[in-house]
Amino acid sequence: MTVNIKRLNASQNDFDSQLATLLAWDDSVDHQVNESVRHILHQVKTRGDEAILEFTEKFDRLNVDSVAELEMSQNRLQQALRAIPEDQRVALEQAADRVRDYHERQNQKSWQYQDEDGTVLGQKVTPLDRAGLYVPGGKAAYPSSVLMNAIPAKVAGVGEVIMVVPTPDGVVNDLVLAAAAIAGVDRVFTVGGAQAVGALAYGTETIPAVDKIVGPGNIFVATAKREVFGTVGIDMIAGPSEILVICDGKTDPDWIAMDLFSQAEHDEQAQSILISPDADFLDAVEASINKLLPTMERADIIRTSMTDRAALIQVTDLSEAAKVSNRIAPEHLELSVEAPEALLDEIRHAGAIFMGRYTAEALGDYCAGPNHVLPTSGTARFSSPLGVYDFQKRSSIIGFSAKGADRMGRVASVLARGEGLTAHARSAEYRIQNDE
Repeated sequence: MTVNIKRLNASQNDFDSQLATLLAWDDSVDHQVNESVRHILHQVKTRGDEAILEFTEKFDRLNVDSVAELEMSQNRLQQALRAIPEDQRVALEQAADRVRDYHERQNQKSWQYQDEDGTVLGQKVTPLDRAGLYVPGGKAAYPSSVLMNAIPAKVAGVGEVIMVVPTPDGVVNDLVLAAAAIAGVDRVFTVGGAQAVGALAYGTETIPAVDKIVGPGNIFVATAKREVFGTVGIDMIAGPSEILVICDGKTDPDWIAMDLFSQAEHDEQAQSILISPDADFLDAVEASINKLLPTMERADIIRTSMTDRAALIQVTDLSEAAKVSNRIAPEHLELSVEAPEALLDEIRHAGAIFMGRYTAEALGDYCAGPNHVLPTSGTARFSSPLGVYDFQKRSSIIGFSAKGADRMGRVASVLARGEGLTAHARSAEYRIQNDE
């Protein structure tokens, strides 16, 4: 069955509307899901462990007497690390080393300076006390997500990282637990769904409340994160996976087709887009797509994704390709061109930018070093990849000298009285030195 992929041309009069239709994604909250999630969160908030046990039995078919039985010991994590095949352990350790090395360079330090009056100003950077990491369980097991979420938290100096992962029917994924051991996760609870998000947000008798919740999940998890935001911080509400490839037409079409598949295989809503000034190359990639698709294990998912949401876009030149890319603000952007550094200057909005023909996006998912938790659905216009900075907060430091309090107190007095806030004004005026 041939896949017919949408063709767009940036020179067409209706290109803007066609592009808007292509990018449209319905992220409206499902009211039935919302009601269910609110019920679960309320139960966890008011009944704690008791509610966790009920929902774990209902959704994961696990019947235990206490939430304490749902906690995995550090010995169990180390056992998982020993149990996995050596090549997987080595690969996890190599990936973790690169992720840690990259994120250590993001670490922000506190700073201060002194102005001409002797007043000290600055910023105190402090890690969060406790972070919660949601990890999907069951069929979807992502040890790479454990590394990408836990390592920046540990590098930031977070005091305690709590991981929650569902284990439906008691099925435990040793690769996920091994990743937790390597990343230095402090506590692991085999709890999932909205109830796990509620436990992390509100705390129960056994599971401690955290300051921020990160990590991917299904619609129930995403809805729960949206609901508890404000009580705790969250990383983001993620949409479907996306890849945009800009190619000058000189990369092997099979390579590009497989790069597009690498996101399309996530789910049917994933979006894969190729932009090129070379119409013949777009034809060649489409031929590669149809040639390679039957060889893919997740061919049905890829076919639906490519049919419904993929596009091949022709532009006049690479500069126009960059302009179109900036409008899309993709999660992953491959610059598969001869001189990616030159094109980089024209890129303003992208979660992660992959430079050159040999830089497959898949390397970024696992072991390049930068984080694979990235803004989706155009939010790269204002958002950044998950990083150490997400697990740190900043406090302003202000320490006025007597001379500074006198000088700036006069400024504050004028502004406060202008706003009609007399107590503010007089508080500042008490520190003003008498001119007599």
